[in-house]
Amino acid sequence: MRELVIGIVLKPQGIRGEIKVKPYTDSAESFRKIGRIFLSGVEYKVLSVRTGDGFAYLGLRGVPDRNAAELLRGKEVVIPREEAPILPEGSYYIDDILGSALVTEEGELLGTLSAVTQAATDIYTLKAEDGKEILFPAAKGVVLNVDVENKVITLSKKRYFEVAVL
Repeated sequence: MRELVIGIVLKPQGIRGEIKVKPYTDSAESFRKIGRIFLSGVEYKVLSVRTGDGFAYLGLRGVPDRNAAELLRGKEVVIPREEAPILPEGSYYIDDILGSALVTEEGELLGTLSAVTQAATDIYTLKAEDGKEILFPAAKGVVLNVDVENKVITLSKKRYFEVAVL
């Protein structure tokens, strides 16, 4: 099974076994379309989903109370890749772009995308050919194009060098 990490369990919520999840998706609403999740390789059927303040609150089969939910704290929420909700045009899963070549608009290879840190503006980690890691915000004007199919991300060379932490 190809996996996709879509969030992390923060803590139990209430006394009935519900868990509070920080989504790694653009919106917690995407959790409403998910029927099952995996936590540390164990499958759980999603019985209920509610959202608020950017978090998803899940009720899971086999998690009847706060004590059972407490055991799930800090675990990554994983779904099979083929069951991932379809994203709107122009959106993509981080997993789909990791390993992409980062090139300038002239086609110059800068390195590969080795990590994405989620923030108000995502922070990309570029791994250069010499092994050096360079952080930069994936802000508008820096990232010009994302070609998920060919795993190529085109950057504005000028803007990249203005914002990159070298």
